[in-house]
Amino acid sequence: MGEASPRRVPRFAWLAAYGVAMGFLEAAVVVYLRQQFYPAGFRFPLVQVPVRIALTEAGREVATIVMLWSVAALAGREPTDRFFVFAFLFGVWDLVYYAALYLLLGWPPSLLAWDVLFLIPVPWMAPVLCPVLVSALLVGGFVLHERTARRGGRIALTRGEWAAASVGALAVVVSLCWRWKDGMVEARPGPFPWWLFGAGLAVALAPFVRALRR
Repeated sequence: MGEASPRRVPRFAWLAAYGVAMGFLEAAVVVYLRQQFYPAGFRFPLVQVPVRIALTEAGREVATIVMLWSVAALAGREPTDRFFVFAFLFGVWDLVYYAALYLLLGWPPSLLAWDVLFLIPVPWMAPVLCPVLVSALLVGGFVLHERTARRGGRIALTRGEWAAASVGALAVVVSLCWRWKDGMVEARPGPFPWWLFGAGLAVALAPFVRALRR
């Protein structure tokens, strides 16, 4: 009898490992930044950091997205699969980031605590619940995509559906940028536009639900 071939590690496991590592790495950077600029704890309004630090952070954010997409491009089988792989990596990265921040700093105190999510082109600010919800949906979408593929199916969107999903995603981004000026001068940003966030999320999800039913 010949030797048994070694079991291959599933693609899912490698992708999850990468997302977890990226999430912890992101949290570690934020721990250092908060130690330097928010030694008494993160708060609003935001501290005015040196331009060099702000540009470095913006560059790091771009580099992070490039890293996630590069892995998705290598691991994906075709364009739609690459999209779902990127969604999965992004979702795991973000969920692990907040979990690691809580373990390392005891922050956020609740899912309704406001955070700065992104810096380009303006600071994205929203309750932590927003990125956690979006990330959970992205991970869930990848799981459904994988299950459908294993059954011989495919979640395929038409150009019109991709356009609709993009409009919904844009509405979500606008909602996250809605109070960016408040965070620069106020101790607490004004009311979050849940109506816009929810509507954008619904519009973005609808094409995928329709495609999944097909």
